[in-house]
Amino acid sequence: MRIAVVGCGAMGSVYAGRLASAGHDVLVVDRWAAHMAAIAENGLQVSGPDGEFRVSVQAHTSAPDDPVDLVVLAVKAADVGTATAEARPLIGPATVVLTIQNGFGSADVVAAELGGDRLAVGVASGFGASVKGPGIVHHNAMRALRFGGHGGLGHSEVERVAAAWRLGGFDAQAVSDIAAMQWEKLICNVAYSAPCALTGLTVGEVMDDEHMGPVSRAAATEAWDTARALGVAVSAPEPVEFVRDFGAQMPAAKPSALLDHEARRVSEIMFINGAVPREAAKAGREAPVNATLTALVRARETAWANDR
Repeated sequence: MRIAVVGCGAMGSVYAGRLASAGHDVLVVDRWAAHMAAIAENGLQVSGPDGEFRVSVQAHTSAPDDPVDLVVLAVKAADVGTATAEARPLIGPATVVLTIQNGFGSADVVAAELGGDRLAVGVASGFGASVKGPGIVHHNAMRALRFGGHGGLGHSEVERVAAAWRLGGFDAQAVSDIAAMQWEKLICNVAYSAPCALTGLTVGEVMDDEHMGPVSRAAATEAWDTARALGVAVSAPEPVEFVRDFGAQMPAAKPSALLDHEARRVSEIMFINGAVPREAAKAGREAPVNATLTALVRARETAWANDR
């Protein structure tokens, strides 16, 4: 396939590198000029548990007028709207757009811009990646990717996308109920994203903290209750052990919201903990735990913006 990855940070670079290594014709688009220049000159270097490789990838700071088979939106959730608009030159009549973000709500933003008939949604689990320098990325974990259609995209098209990713060494599958998988990931994310960002604690430390542990569990339970109220068929029979099992697999991990706060960046919290009260309102419910956590995180981020 001809594939464009829009948003070439740590995760986007890993996606692009592995897809290119499988023989796909890949181009990347990102505003980070030094990263794009290094990739254009020396290729993209990717390392991880399965070794290290370097691949040739076309690199651009803005999308060329060159429609592709698949556009992968790998930006942060807050940047999805802008990235979708900027990706239009890459989108032809038969182009599929795949959006992969943390949290909940990005697909609706893309569908409003492009329509749902060409849109697939991805859920990434157990990934960890970092940019070591311009043109150089590392991943230390890479478990599973699940793709589903949003709106009218047929299962056969989603399977074609999944097959392309499997060639790149990903555990990628097309599923019929992507909403359930999104909620299952969200339930785990809300348990740790805001609590870790607010305290500086790792996932394992939040799990066992006498003060934040109960808050973490309450946030997860609230999300689980919301999903059930909306009729989403989440597989977890109850939320507390579900998120504890998730956290036990990566106790030393720092969620992206904490990494953002360590760098004094605005996080994706509005699409993670902040998604729960928005979705709860659709079922006539409230989500005060997640609403409060979101407000605390946003207050800190607003203070940083005012300091600049």
